[in-house]
Amino acid sequence: MRRHIASLTVLLGLPSILACAGSETIESGRESEVEEELVLRVATFNIEDLRTSELQDPTRPRPRMAAAMVQQLRPDILLINEIAYDQPGAPGWVEGQDPGQNGQRFADRFLAEPQGEGLEPIRYVAFMKPVNTGVASGLDLDNDGRVSLHPSSGRGHDRGDEQTATDRAYGQDAWGFGTFPGQYGMALLVREGLEILLGDIRTFQMFEWSRMPGALQPEDPATGQSWYSPEEWSALRLSSKSHWDVPIRLPGGQVLHVLASHPTPPAFDGPENRNRKRNHDEIRFWADYLENAEYIQDDAGRTGGLPDDRLFVLLGDLNADPEEGNSLDEAVDRLLEHARVNNTFTPEAELSATAELPHLDRKDTAGWGLRVDYVLPSANLEILDGGVWRHRGEPGVEVSDHFPVWLDIAVPIVDEP
Repeated sequence: MRRHIASLTVLLGLPSILACAGSETIESGRESEVEEELVLRVATFNIEDLRTSELQDPTRPRPRMAAAMVQQLRPDILLINEIAYDQPGAPGWVEGQDPGQNGQRFADRFLAEPQGEGLEPIRYVAFMKPVNTGVASGLDLDNDGRVSLHPSSGRGHDRGDEQTATDRAYGQDAWGFGTFPGQYGMALLVREGLEILLGDIRTFQMFEWSRMPGALQPEDPATGQSWYSPEEWSALRLSSKSHWDVPIRLPGGQVLHVLASHPTPPAFDGPENRNRKRNHDEIRFWADYLENAEYIQDDAGRTGGLPDDRLFVLLGDLNADPEEGNSLDEAVDRLLEHARVNNTFTPEAELSATAELPHLDRKDTAGWGLRVDYVLPSANLEILDGGVWRHRGEPGVEVSDHFPVWLDIAVPIVDEP
């Protein structure tokens, strides 16, 4: 039989804290006669604008419901999008604390405690690094004639606070849109028994958009000139949050590279389409990375992309649907059709879940009806199963406007040297 690195939960019923759209059992993968493989469950979940204040209080309903969903799916590797990177200047920050603790807070205060009847805790190690969202650029990136330098105080510190015109003006001039530093960040959670190879991680937070050959430089349609001044264009970072390559050593000795990102939405701009073009190039970056493009340079100065023989899984909210929506489809199409990507399986919601949300197609991963969240393994990994976990929260509490997306993948076990 295939080896599993952890016993994956079979859903026998609904936890008291969470009402689910459909109660289908999610099993951990099919059986096989193959001896030399292990099965990993890998997932991505955009938990909309998860704030520090929510994570500091283990009684808060929204992160508890999100944790209940994770405890049902029981992924071995989980990328969370839109979790705030806690740092000085951000709401909820406590003076003297180390930055970047929110991922571990979610793991320790919510996932390590059972969140419903019949649910078992899971222990994760979290990886977080700074992101560009909400970090002041000192430049007039929205061309409104002023440079906005003062972030929001966060007011109530909770998701759902209405953005003011001042908040939006600040966010439009930040390196990536956010009303305070670290908003909409990322956290990678890895189950105990897996090892994050910290010394080999590559981040691309600081990579300048202008370094990309053939970059889709936005232009002002009224003048035909570049939307950005030469100073702005040379400084502007490609990634609206960050791009990460996080290698993880598995129990069999293999190393799996997790390629994580969250490109900007292809909207909320003007006729220059600066967000639409940035979204395209943020996605295109990964296709170039898989081709080991020489122009790529990480934050530590190392150049090139991912060598051909590496195992990987690409995760995140790409904010692009290959068939619908506002995105420029060339980039996501190129990624999905890339020779190094296994795109033989498209995760879908169970049929029993569609009655609750009849306006959505089964493959839609967001509540507004698009497939934007992806788990894409390398072509040398076999996909066994997967899905889109549809849910609804308690009355009056919405967990997120996205749904978790998961795959079970079979990883060949290498012989020990």
